[in-house]
Amino acid sequence: MSVSGNRSGDAHEVRIELAAEASEFGDAVVRAIGAAGGDELVQRAEQDPGGRQQLIEPVLAGLGAWELAPRHDPVELEAAAALCRAAGYWATPYPVAERLARPADPDFDGLLVVTGRQPAAAVAGLDLRWATVTPDGARGAARVLPGELPPRESAFVAPVEIRPVDGDGSADLALALTLPCWTLLGMLDRAMELARAHVSLREQFGRPLAQFQGVQFQLTDAEVERRGVDLLARYALWSIQTGRPAAVDDALALRLAALEAADIVFRVAHQLHGAVGFCDETALSWLSRYSLPSRRYPFGAVTTEELLTERIGRRGLAGLFSDPAGV
Repeated sequence: MSVSGNRSGDAHEVRIELAAEASEFGDAVVRAIGAAGGDELVQRAEQDPGGRQQLIEPVLAGLGAWELAPRHDPVELEAAAALCRAAGYWATPYPVAERLARPADPDFDGLLVVTGRQPAAAVAGLDLRWATVTPDGARGAARVLPGELPPRESAFVAPVEIRPVDGDGSADLALALTLPCWTLLGMLDRAMELARAHVSLREQFGRPLAQFQGVQFQLTDAEVERRGVDLLARYALWSIQTGRPAAVDDALALRLAALEAADIVFRVAHQLHGAVGFCDETALSWLSRYSLPSRRYPFGAVTTEELLTERIGRRGLAGLFSDPAGV
């Protein structure tokens, strides 16, 4: 499926609506993954960890996922983001964002942002070659080490051993931080959808739960958080597309917002589901558990905030509603 296109207009004009081709591609991905198994994919991957690559890759390859060039074409960047969001919607057990963020170097299949003395990522059991980049731009090559825990407990997270590589990877950082946030956004989309469906079906005192004011307030609070991430995710894409020097700042701001929103959205979804939300019979249980790698790696909210503060100092973020021409 071809999604190449052009963005016209003033480079300083903020455009946060996805191109129609990208949106249509994202819808097609949701349908395709659903037809391939949907919620069952993550369950099957957990039961057969060695087969998850063969389970997922043919579906994505059939959609032309690896033909996208998000570094070179603005519309294909938007299509890559829509693909990540669709993968997140189904909690697809595969590092889609990390593969789409792959560096220009043909020796690597994907790119991981890593930090700390014990870096790790949800890449266990995959026959892929990983490049790495740290928040300060140091490049590396990763060797995935055997994990100590089964997928049930690790969600496919495994430690990685980093070998330094010459060169500055700072130009890779914004894309590598932004695309995984689109995956997490897709998970928030689904969590809200599941929560709404649950309270519409369940009744208390002869009325659907959705009619109770307290439930409506909780859903509204969670939806405000989700929509905020949606807007910031689109803004971060525009920042990358236009080559803004502050693109990494915008990506970190997006990650911080996404992590904070995830805490709220999943808390509300679980509260409204009650105990059943933690049972394997519900999609929310799987979605929540497999959102944890995206929320914990390469770093959590505290480290994200520290990195963002170090970068922007007292000048602050330009923001969605400021004058980008003056940045």
